[in-house]
Amino acid sequence: MTNDARPLAGKVALVAGGTRGGGRGIAVELGAAGATVYVTGRSSTAGRSDLDRPETIEETAEKITAAGGLGIPVRTDHSCPDEVCVLVDRIAAEQNGQLDILVNSVWGGDPLTDWEHPLWEQDLDTGLQLIRQAVETHVITSRFGLPLMVARGSGLVVEVTDGNTARYRGSFFYDLAKSAVIRLAVGQAAELKAHGIAAVAITPGFLRSEAMLEGFGVTEANWRDGAAKDPNFARSESPAYLGRAVAALAADPDIMTKTGRALATWGLYKEYGFTDADGTQPDWPAHWANVLEEEYGPLGDPL
Repeated sequence: MTNDARPLAGKVALVAGGTRGGGRGIAVELGAAGATVYVTGRSSTAGRSDLDRPETIEETAEKITAAGGLGIPVRTDHSCPDEVCVLVDRIAAEQNGQLDILVNSVWGGDPLTDWEHPLWEQDLDTGLQLIRQAVETHVITSRFGLPLMVARGSGLVVEVTDGNTARYRGSFFYDLAKSAVIRLAVGQAAELKAHGIAAVAITPGFLRSEAMLEGFGVTEANWRDGAAKDPNFARSESPAYLGRAVAALAADPDIMTKTGRALATWGLYKEYGFTDADGTQPDWPAHWANVLEEEYGPLGDPL
């Protein structure tokens, strides 16, 4: 049974890549809306991934449960089909075949992204590894997760990307990965529509991830101090903002009207009325148009 405060009570979600950043924000906010959330990634109390960061899936699961849902951490390498198959089999067994929300948020490509060189001067193995990590993992996860949704004839697939326009994102392999993820949503939407399942892509604006906070030498408690280093940081968004956007989509009974679209926090807050963790409603394109467009050109129309 659901209510306005817990519209996702009784729903089951899988957030692939929920260790940190946007994935963690989505997982926690789905929990706050009442969902049971399987949160996966390679960083756990059993050991860190090659990113060597301190965040773990267990921490995310604890935050999910503290927010009002049920967090279930499962260490999974989503580049390994066998591991994803085992994960989905576990969800099916524990939840009687139920999976309502599938979020593909696996990334981890920051150390693989070369912002300095054009394609012909980049390391090919590194670039291809970024594509495998940021795109193939999403394909593998959907391949095994979608049959649970199809069997029930309902559900929502969310592909997390960066940007929802055709604007070039500044680095060849980065741009290819983020653009490809939008096409994953388009393709899945086309094939899933007949089964009553929606698929969308979603982007945050300037995301205040854990790594971004570290880079600015601040914490979430005093993040506004980071604007001294870069005034644009004052217009950034916490991961909760992205999470609340996804939770609103998952609770929307008319979600099929949005299937196949590339959505954004700055458009969805206007429709659903959610706020960021501090009560604000950041609008990155509005800031871009007012401050950055003259130097960098327009962001472009949504896809």
